[in-house]
Amino acid sequence: MLIGQYLSKLTDKNRLAVPKKIRDEVGDKFIVAKWYEGCLVLVSVDEWQDLVNRLVGPGKIIISPVRDIDRFIMASAFEINLDSQGRFVLPEDLKRYAEVTSEVIFIGLGDRVEIWAQDSWRKLEENSEEKASLAIEKIAKVTVR
Repeated sequence: MLIGQYLSKLTDKNRLAVPKKIRDEVGDKFIVAKWYEGCLVLVSVDEWQDLVNRLVGPGKIIISPVRDIDRFIMASAFEINLDSQGRFVLPEDLKRYAEVTSEVIFIGLGDRVEIWAQDSWRKLEENSEEKASLAIEKIAKVTVR
């Protein structure tokens, strides 16, 4: 299971070291793509199709918003192979999208990992406890009927 937070630094050659715990779970080959709220998503090759199916669902491509989601994620996806030191070159398009300049945080979310520019993550994290509490209350109201 992918859990926890891990700090890594982008080198001057755009190389990013993947933390060992994450490498142990996803292997040396995985997918990295644009994700929501300005971060990137890292998913094992085996989990990639499951993730896409959960987002857009088989047979739902006739719905315009689903096609938009499909294009946003699939068009930005890169298949990554780690080097012998557990690093990969972060594609320039993904670097720009996530506003990565130096330090990044890998966030384990069970079946996937989000990759955040450290500054962006810290801003999001400032209100996350309050947001989580409010979200739990809203979900409870919807499901407890």
